[in-house]
Parts: sequence; C-alpha cells; structure tokens
Amino acid sequence: MNKFALTFVIILITGLAISGQKPAATDADEKAVRERFEDLIRGIENSSVDGVTDVYWKSENTLYFNNNGTVTRGWEQDRKNREARYPKASKVKLEINDLRVTMLGSTGALVTCLWKQSQDFDSQAEAATGRMTLVFKKFGKDWKIIHLHTSPDRPDPSRIAPSERERIEDSKQ
Repeated sequence: MNKFALTFVIILITGLAISGQKPAATDADEKAVRERFEDLIRGIENSSVDGVTDVYWKSENTLYFNNNGTVTRGWEQDRKNREARYPKASKVKLEINDLRVTMLGSTGALVTCLWKQSQDFDSQAEAATGRMTLVFKKFGKDWKIIHLHTSPDRPDPSRIAPSERERIEDSKQ
C-alpha cells in the first residue's frame, strides 16, 4: 500500500472512531439475528428454560418489560421466573407475523413483530396476542437479547389515558 493510500485509510478509520459511526452490518449479521430470534421462538414453543434464556444476555442489566405490565430486571430473575412457569405449560404454539429486523450497525439490531400464543397452562387452555420489540447486541460473534418489550395488542381501555384512547380507536379502521 502506498503512503497516500495508507494515510487515507488512517484518516478514514480515525474519522469513524471520532464520529462514533460503526461499520455497517452485513447480510450475515442480519441472518444471525434472525437465527437467534428463531432460537427464542423454538425455546418458547418447547417450554425450554435453557433454550430461551440462552438467547438473552446473561447480565443483571438485561431488562424485560413484560406483557402483563411488570418489569423483570436481570437475567437470573428471568430464569427463575421461567423455571417456575415452564413446567406448567404444554402444547405451546407461537405464531409470528410482521417480523422486521432493523440492523443498527454491525453490533446492534432491533427486532419487532406481532405474536399470537396459545398453550395449556395448568391443564387450562389459554391464548394471548401482542406486540414485541427485542434489542439485540453482538458480543464477540454471538447475538444476545439485551432488552425485551412486549405488550398486549388490545390493552384494557381503563388502563389507557383518555387522550390516548382516541388513537387506538382510529387505528382499528
């Protein structure tokens, strides 16, 4: 490499470091995120504590905004919650629609979808539908979920501020 080309590369790398820009994601990165998402879905359908928790970042900083309105802080607590629930679940079916993956550079991704889940829990049939957002971060070569936010697609109107109710009704049209 000649002196001019080397100087240009150094300036380019320095500029990226100073600006905070990260290298662009590759198709392989997006494929890996999609595969990890599929691992999550399989783990849920199999009521596999290990299958699900392996997809998440094993950190006290992992944050879960749950479908029931609660917040779980930390991987260990999420694992304990799943260990208590999963043995009671069977015949789990999870349908994913409108799956979107947005790469945030080469080390971050945002995954959104709509979901419909049915299962037997304590031998009682139940079903729910909702929306989900997952934030993935790349650690070395592995993609992990660092944040989950899931919510029902038809929340109880009594829990919604009056100023927001009109928008929900508008979106049904």
